[in-house]
Amino acid sequence: MNVKKFTAPTSREALRKVRESLGPDAVILSNRQSDGIVEILALANDDAASLAMPAPHSPMAEPAPSLDLDAPVIAAGRVEPRFEDELPHMSPPVANTRPASLPVQPQRRVVASHSSLATKVAAAAPAPAPTPAPALQPKAAPAIDAHQIAALVTAAVASAKESAAVEMSGMMSEIRAMRGMMETQLAELSWGATQAREPQKTAVLREMLAAGFSASLARYLIEKLPAGRDAADSLRWMKTVLTRNLQTMANEDALIEQGGVFALVGPTGVGKTTSTAKLAARCVMRHGPDKLALITTDAYRIGAHEQLRIYGKILGVMVHSVKDEADLRIALKELKNKHTVLIDTVGVSQRDQMVTEQVSMLQGADTNVKRLLCLNATATQETLSEVVRAYQGSGLAGCIMTKLDEAAAIGNALDVVIRHKLNLFYVSNGQRVPEDLHLADPAYLIDRAFKLKRDIVNTQYQDAELPVLMSNATQDNRSMREVQLG
Repeated sequence: MNVKKFTAPTSREALRKVRESLGPDAVILSNRQSDGIVEILALANDDAASLAMPAPHSPMAEPAPSLDLDAPVIAAGRVEPRFEDELPHMSPPVANTRPASLPVQPQRRVVASHSSLATKVAAAAPAPAPTPAPALQPKAAPAIDAHQIAALVTAAVASAKESAAVEMSGMMSEIRAMRGMMETQLAELSWGATQAREPQKTAVLREMLAAGFSASLARYLIEKLPAGRDAADSLRWMKTVLTRNLQTMANEDALIEQGGVFALVGPTGVGKTTSTAKLAARCVMRHGPDKLALITTDAYRIGAHEQLRIYGKILGVMVHSVKDEADLRIALKELKNKHTVLIDTVGVSQRDQMVTEQVSMLQGADTNVKRLLCLNATATQETLSEVVRAYQGSGLAGCIMTKLDEAAAIGNALDVVIRHKLNLFYVSNGQRVPEDLHLADPAYLIDRAFKLKRDIVNTQYQDAELPVLMSNATQDNRSMREVQLG
């Protein structure tokens, strides 16, 4: 047996050397590639035939050293996968006995023709003892802390909940938008039909809007308007209902005779200091100056302390100035023997954070301080509603309506008092002390509201626009349910 080794830089060159040396029928035993050199072990066809049919007493019959089948060799005519991968890309080698344009198919036939011969060789040779492969040790998985697993699960659950919450919020927003659109369209159709069927309701609606009342309150009351009434009778019913729902103080005994600590609060420029002086004058005329004390917390406005001090000097009442909650607590403790204590607070915008601090200061005192909110009758409904919500706190003892002499319409202020269920103590209609402070009379205020009605509604809204206006009017269901109709 003459096994030859061929080396070349490429597999194609090595095959060419095998063809030139051993012929096209040569049997390739093995091939390998090391350091960029391809090495092929090949055997001539005749030597392979002698291996397939050994003599009875031929040394081939004896056990021969087994070949390492696990090595990267070509056994039983099979080409190593690495070498097979390269074969389809190689062009057939040029031989002296064959033309250069020999197709690749004969080469495949050569390999196939020797497959049976290689099989016979493998059958004749004794099977080598299998070398036990080393047992593969499984790689240990990295240990994962239980806290990490819990954190991952918690994060996944939180992410899923957040995604579901966002999706649900978007869905609810769309549902609310669709509901609002449907309510608006239905209300517009309803008011259009009502306007044509019951014209007296349209007349009452115009009167209420001209008086300054909100469209939401007007819509609620007109929906409850009894049927079968003409315009004049419907307007009288409307005035009666508004008068019944305007809460006022029947007499001054609840304030002057009972006494206590009262703080006048509200935004800047609503007349808190003047109202404090008017109340102080009433208390002095009823109980004398010794039973009254004045406190001011207005240290920001220039001359505010001096203005109240002038009023106190005229009335013969001492004025005390405090800066914070501690000073207020000390002052109230020193004045606990007084029958009435009036506190003039600093004016703060309803959108200022100091409103909350001021309410906390008054509520944090050891004495029960009753807060009276001053409402400017010249302000709009939206502004007055913001003021009430900002100064509401845990509850207001009552309110004082100021600047009635400057207001073109007072229905806006009365509307806020009715919807927020405030107790109206006094109304102020001038700067004179104490003449321009009066007890609130519900019937007089409602009647004056309709007498001071504005003409802007008659020119601003046409008959075709009233259904749109009423359909867009929002209702505070909680406050509207508390309106007494009968």
